[in-house]
Amino acid sequence: MDFKLLLDNLTNPALVFFFLGILAVNLKSDLEIPPSSSKFISLYLLFSIGFKGGQELAHSDFDLAILKTMLFGLLLAIIIPIYCYFILRRRLDIYNAGAIAAAYGSVSAVTFVTAISFWRLKQLILGVI
Repeated sequence: MDFKLLLDNLTNPALVFFFLGILAVNLKSDLEIPPSSSKFISLYLLFSIGFKGGQELAHSDFDLAILKTMLFGLLLAIIIPIYCYFILRRRLDIYNAGAIAAAYGSVSAVTFVTAISFWRLKQLILGVI
């Protein structure tokens, strides 16, 4: 096992903040991120994700497969929150159902498209396709 990789994954800021959030809730802390800071963090994450994706696309030829993957991701990002909202609406109020559906839909669509892209790349490398 590669301990450097394990250490890199365990010190990932997103994972560290996730565990700190769990710890804060369990300790019943009144920890709160100021609204201006949370807006900055959200914008920073959006820009960094977009920039990294743009960099990776710049290293490859823009072909029909990339366009199909982008359109499929966009379609999933629209469809998943809609059906999740209606499922969640059976048990939750409008606001909570909408918030959970939007968060779940965006994350699951991106995760799915990333997994499919990785799978296709692996198949290309192994010469299956």
